[in-house]
Amino acid sequence: MKVQQFLEHHGLNQNPFSQEDAQTDPLFQKLGADGTFHPAWDKIYGDPSTPSTAVVFGEKGSGKTALRLQIVEHTAKYNKANPDHRVFIVDYDDFNPFLDSFNEKVGWTGAKPEKTLQKWRLWDHIDCILSLATTALVDDITSRKSSSEQGPFHASAEKAATLSPSNKRDLLLLASFYDHSTDNAQLTRWSSLRRKLGVSNWRSYCDFTIGLATTGVLFGLLAYLQKLDQLGRYWPWLVLVAGWAPWLWNQFKMATLGWKVARQIRVLDRPVNQLRSVLSHFDSKDLVGQPIPSRDRSDDRYELLTKLQNILEGLGFDSITVLVDRVDEPHLINGSPERMKALLWSMFDNKFLKHAGIGFKLLLPVEVSFYLTREDKEFYEKSRLDKQNLIRTLEWTGESLFDLANDRARACNTNADKQVSIKNWFDDSISEAELVGHLSRLRVPRHLFKFLHRLLVEHCHRYTDESPQWKINRETLQSSLALYLRDLEAYDRGLGTG
Repeated sequence: MKVQQFLEHHGLNQNPFSQEDAQTDPLFQKLGADGTFHPAWDKIYGDPSTPSTAVVFGEKGSGKTALRLQIVEHTAKYNKANPDHRVFIVDYDDFNPFLDSFNEKVGWTGAKPEKTLQKWRLWDHIDCILSLATTALVDDITSRKSSSEQGPFHASAEKAATLSPSNKRDLLLLASFYDHSTDNAQLTRWSSLRRKLGVSNWRSYCDFTIGLATTGVLFGLLAYLQKLDQLGRYWPWLVLVAGWAPWLWNQFKMATLGWKVARQIRVLDRPVNQLRSVLSHFDSKDLVGQPIPSRDRSDDRYELLTKLQNILEGLGFDSITVLVDRVDEPHLINGSPERMKALLWSMFDNKFLKHAGIGFKLLLPVEVSFYLTREDKEFYEKSRLDKQNLIRTLEWTGESLFDLANDRARACNTNADKQVSIKNWFDDSISEAELVGHLSRLRVPRHLFKFLHRLLVEHCHRYTDESPQWKINRETLQSSLALYLRDLEAYDRGLGTG
């Protein structure tokens, strides 16, 4: 007997439990914003008009990635309904590029990742967030998308052109430090952004023009007077040095500044000469008094974060939501709770998590939560986790898992007039309360999907196509559940999550 036969008999066109990862699950994408939510959804999502922070710990398969995708989709709906008061989303879930650069700059040959990650600081997180947000803005503003193609999180070039002069300067400043793309050369992207913003930078060429004019006048005059032999004396070269001195001095200053910035932004690979080239296109007056990420501290980063918020406000975004997920996946972390702690702990700073206008949604592996119990009073006073909507375990009840299974089954229903429930798959002697009790032992959606898929396969293997059985009996349910829970327990022991 085939699984598809069983499903078609119960009015389903596909197996609702064949996928386990929300990121690649087409059925989850079909359900979208109308799917089943975790009971703590309201506390995690909050009100998009008033950004709030939530710190969520959940075991593998508990739905953290699904939560992230649901937050994005609900925020997209909110943005469509409120085009002038939108929320800007920063997906902080791919740590590999940042960690690779950090490891190259901070680590040393033979050093353990734990030692390297212990040097990770709060401003490194802020640099990552600024890079993700700035790169997305530059991509949007310099793209050639029509207004009909622009999505709910898109920043339009038309609005960018109407930003105040200070906001335009700040966006160019952020782009010079944090725009990170392999599509075009850095200076090319920066120049394209400058043109889209309608910013003129002719003053940045004054020193070069003076040097070029001095050279032209000197050689022209010597040629006119037929005294080119004077080039063998020192005075013409003094004139040239004097003419080029302002430009050379500015290049030296920008190279020095570029070296400091490249050294301090440890999560990005910023060549010094590239930074020098971009910074040289600013009018020197525009850089005076501006926060530059050239020192080992977070103050400048907070100011740059505020500048980003001001720019986004001019583009129609009232707030920012930063989604932190997949912390255990980077190859430098490799699922190690100790390494995750080293990466994350600097983020537990109340000043950072309660930064005005930004809501952080930290969707973290439950293994890291065990370290919270070992922290001292100073840590809790600094982090104020009691104010961060802390959810220590992303637990699912048997009832919520039962509802989730039914929602996925209904999404595969081929007959709109027929009521679909997984309860109908089981023998009539198995009550709904008993089934819910069994499902509660699975704890999280991923185990629910794995078990139900295995149960369907096991049931169908027991019968032939000629003699099908459309109900799963109690013995099959109990034996499959016992076997799955035994395998799950062995897997948990192997992980050493305690």
